[in-house]
Formats: sequence, structure tokens, C-alpha cells
Amino acid sequence: MILQHVPALNAKRIILASASPRRRELLGNIGLKFEVMVSTFEETLPKHRFSYGGEYALETARHKALDVAAMCAQPGPGEVGGAPPRAVDMIISADTVVEANGEILEKPDDAEHAFRMISSLSGKEHQVHTGVVLLLPGVADPATGSPPLIRTFVATTDVTFDSLPDEAIRAYIATGEPYGKAGSYGIQGAAGAFVVGLKGCYHTVMGFPLHRFTKEVAALIEEGLLKL
Repeated sequence: MILQHVPALNAKRIILASASPRRRELLGNIGLKFEVMVSTFEETLPKHRFSYGGEYALETARHKALDVAAMCAQPGPGEVGGAPPRAVDMIISADTVVEANGEILEKPDDAEHAFRMISSLSGKEHQVHTGVVLLLPGVADPATGSPPLIRTFVATTDVTFDSLPDEAIRAYIATGEPYGKAGSYGIQGAAGAFVVGLKGCYHTVMGFPLHRFTKEVAALIEEGLLKL
């Protein structure tokens, strides 16, 4: 756990490589201070190359983290006639996908796409995978002897939906909630009423496995890789 380390972590420069309001909320809930820098990486990796959805999500998150690391390495306006910006201590990146019957479901293109996605989940169990990357730009990877150090993990939660009538699916889509969400739903919103049960971390379904994140950061601190 890292709650006891939050004051020291807040003296570091930490960047969240995500525009997700859910991720910002969850990290903010533990008192962590961070900047938001959105990656420009196109989430178009060929899905057939990956053995399962978690692997795909993790690789997408890795590309996002590296993209933001490259942005941070570029000279900024503060370096012209003034002091350079503070070095980045840690970049946090994540990607979430839904997997149903071996098919990876990302964000819907439109209302009909959302309807097809949610219909495919109706009355069934599916998996929500969130891949997380912690990138320390100034720390050497012990395996290579050079920076950056990258730690990764995937968290998976099994979610079961009730059998949903078409009218309920259409009504949910009309709320606008499905857009911008993997699998066309957000468990923290109205779609929570569709959920019969889940096995695993609720926050993984929201888009960020908070408990596992705190354990991984604590391990970096204990190993002396993230110095406070």
C-alpha cells in the first residue's frame, strides 16, 4: 500500500497518460497529485496478433506511456531563456478492453455499434481487462542497464450481465453513456443495473485497478527504484 507514501510521492512529478475522468478520479481518491498528458497514439494495434484481450490492452498502454515519455523528452518553451521543466519521475498509463467469446470490444463508433456490443453481452459472462504501465524515465532497467524502467501488469475481472431487452439497451444508449467506453458501457453509471455479479476488482472494470496499482508502486519504492 502507498497511502503512507502519498505526501512524498506528491513531491515527485507524476504524469497520467490518459484523458479518462475515471482514472483521474480513482488516483485523486488516494490523494495522489499528478499532471495529465494525453497520448496521441492511435489505438489500432492488430488484434489478431494477441493471445487474449489483456495482452492487447497492455501493449496499447505501453505505447501510450512511451508516446508521452517522448513528448516529455522534447525541449519545451521553458527551456528557452529560462530553467528547463522538472524531470518526470513516473508516467502512469492504462488501457481497458472488454472481451466476449474471444472478441475484443473497444469503444463504439455509433449507436448501432453500441447496440451490437451490449447485445452480445446480454445474459452472458465477459471479461474486462485493464493493462497498466508504470514508466520511470530516469531509472535504468536492471535487465538492460539503460532507462527507462517499465513495470507492467494486467488485471482481469469477470462480469455477468442479466438478459437485457432491446428496449433497455436502446434506453441506455440514449443516455450517451456508452460513448468513449470499452464494450459500450460504464459500470459506475446506469449500466450498473445490468450487472448480475462480478468476480475480481470493481475498479478494473471502471478502468483502473487501484489496489494492484498501489501494490506495484509500493514494490518500486521498496526496491529502491522509485526513490522518495
